[in-house]
Amino acid sequence: MEVYRNNEKKRVSALIDKGWFNNDPGDGEFGGHNYKFILKNSDNNFYQPILNDAKEYFKYNGIEWWKGNEPTGHTLSSQIACLNHLFLIRSDKEAVLSVLSVFSNDFIDVLPILTDKYKPAYISFEQVTDTDLLNEGKPSRGSICTSIDACVYALHRNGSKWIIPIEWKYTESYADIDKSTGPSGGIRRQRYDGLIFKSSQLIYDKLLERKNTYYYEPFYQLMRQTLWAEQLVSHNKTETNCADNYLHLNVIPLKNIDLLERKYACSRNDMPVTWRSCLVDQSRYKIISPQILLSNISHKYDKLKQYLSERYWSD
Repeated sequence: MEVYRNNEKKRVSALIDKGWFNNDPGDGEFGGHNYKFILKNSDNNFYQPILNDAKEYFKYNGIEWWKGNEPTGHTLSSQIACLNHLFLIRSDKEAVLSVLSVFSNDFIDVLPILTDKYKPAYISFEQVTDTDLLNEGKPSRGSICTSIDACVYALHRNGSKWIIPIEWKYTESYADIDKSTGPSGGIRRQRYDGLIFKSSQLIYDKLLERKNTYYYEPFYQLMRQTLWAEQLVSHNKTETNCADNYLHLNVIPLKNIDLLERKYACSRNDMPVTWRSCLVDQSRYKIISPQILLSNISHKYDKLKQYLSERYWSD
């Protein structure tokens, strides 16, 4: 049962009734049906100060929106949530460093991400590698390949450059479906099994192979993101973002117990325990809530934090 998701639907619907989304009445269309928590005008789904810049950023960097060519009016979209939290601060070096300081004091600088051809800054969105490193075909931002929700390129105090892929979750939860079966499953295994076997971070043994942990969500996504970061570092002489190391960050609301606390069939454990059991170096993977992630940004972003608190963080 999707407890957290259903609670968020009710909470957002109450905000719609109060006129919170620029008086958007909701009851917009999604998947051929109308729902109270879907906005009629998708522009109202954004923190308004980022609206035009975010849409231009996606357009001129050739990025696909979730579920279509335009931003969604779905108020529970994790893509929109990620943008609402991070887009405003992406050009502010001190603000981005303050985000990193929440989980590490080892990063002394952030570097512009030059794979963004339009308005490059210190955070990029729907980031891909320059070339196909995961046997997925030509990388396309936001669709048909491993695309990172948000990404930071940072300088470590020891002089090394780190890529920090950020996986953003909001109300997601997943059924126990083995994605390694059938024709599509065979293609997935051809793409990733060899990379998993060679990985220095992902544990590959008979137990994991038999249970297919890497081919159940959300671990399927986390597996691909780990390989993405690992391969980018391995190809740092040819990739624009020439990183020496990586840190994988998973942003999840702590109240999303449907994702974090359910027992997964592939492991009989919760999500954090299951995924960390797959990793050689657990320090390279961190889970953090959106609220904590932005807890150190300066008071000049108080209006943003007020918006996020009312929209996402409050009970």
